[in-house]
Amino acid sequence: MTRPQPDCRSCGATPLQVVLSLGRTPLANALRDESELGRPEPTYPLDLGFCRRCSLLQLLESVPPEDLFREYCYFSSYSDTMLAHAADLASRMLRDHRLGPDSLVIEAASNDGYLLRNYKSAGVRVLGVEPARNVARLAREEHGIPTREEFFTADFARRLAAEGQRADVFHAHNVLAHVPDLNGFVEGIRDVLKPDGVAVVEVPHVKDMLDGCEFDTIYHEHLCYFSLTALDGCFRRHGLTITDVERVPIHGGSLRLFASPGGDPGPRVGSLLAEEDGWGVRTESPYRAFADRVEEIKAKLCDLLSRLKSDGKRIAAYGASAKGSTLLNYCGIGRETLDFVADRSPVKQGRYTPGTGLRVCPPQTMLDAMPDYTLLLTWNFADEILRQQAEYRRRGGRFVVPVPTPRVA
Repeated sequence: MTRPQPDCRSCGATPLQVVLSLGRTPLANALRDESELGRPEPTYPLDLGFCRRCSLLQLLESVPPEDLFREYCYFSSYSDTMLAHAADLASRMLRDHRLGPDSLVIEAASNDGYLLRNYKSAGVRVLGVEPARNVARLAREEHGIPTREEFFTADFARRLAAEGQRADVFHAHNVLAHVPDLNGFVEGIRDVLKPDGVAVVEVPHVKDMLDGCEFDTIYHEHLCYFSLTALDGCFRRHGLTITDVERVPIHGGSLRLFASPGGDPGPRVGSLLAEEDGWGVRTESPYRAFADRVEEIKAKLCDLLSRLKSDGKRIAAYGASAKGSTLLNYCGIGRETLDFVADRSPVKQGRYTPGTGLRVCPPQTMLDAMPDYTLLLTWNFADEILRQQAEYRRRGGRFVVPVPTPRVA
């Protein structure tokens, strides 16, 4: 029986054109306890669709946010790269917008307060909005960041505004792709901003995903894969103007948008919109070419790992990440190939990866076990991890980087 095609999450057009299917996979962050290993694991289709009207690339299937985000195992503060990225941005916003004690900075999906603590230390009022109860509790108790355990929606934004909590600066980093009601979220940004406020929104850029063949960024939490073209139409529909845009390297290549209730698009906005038209953002062909390359990566990576195992090499993985879950499950790589997964987060250690059942161990295990090769699942933090694992490499350990084409580093 064929599933009915959903409407576009942004403009409502139908039908969406399926351009890539990664099969049925478990939820990418659903790490398991040892007692759960023998139980069936729910899986969901991971199919990518393209909207011909507004150009938004998106998943066809939505998993309820309550199932994904009420308890969460990703803490931004465990990444030195993320901490430095946040500190640099906050310093810039403090300077350029002359924020002070009477200002308010709000962040949706504020995680453990890794960004807002920079404003708080500068004497600026902050408010985090974080639906994951365990993460919000850590933000409040360990970092002193006032945090509301809520999903950011248009209704919640109006409640904040009615309480007099309207933002001079509103941050939304790597969350816009996570929300089923894209229009409601953007409407909420408009409602919670002061008339002269600014929203700073970061999303992975679909062009970087295509160029780097970053298919492992596709998982059920990431409902949308954005171009500036798709975002511009959505923001305009809700009374917000994207006044500036920057391309930043975080997460394999992202867009940083600055949006306000008033103002005009700056030259960089027009330039990037023209660039996207040039590579065919409104057509299906770039996405179908991407799908072909994904199949090639799968074949090459499986062949490389198979040859290493045939040569008697021991292989582990680094990074019990969501992207790693997609890669392992799509490629069918599990305990027959990998001995364990190392990860820096204590929250993940001692648990098992979804779908593949690999035990998550502390990074010290890399030196204790000394696998010959380690599959780098968190390639987006490659420079940071390779520095941290300098001793493993000095002893002869090698890393396998899977994208944009499998290689040994």
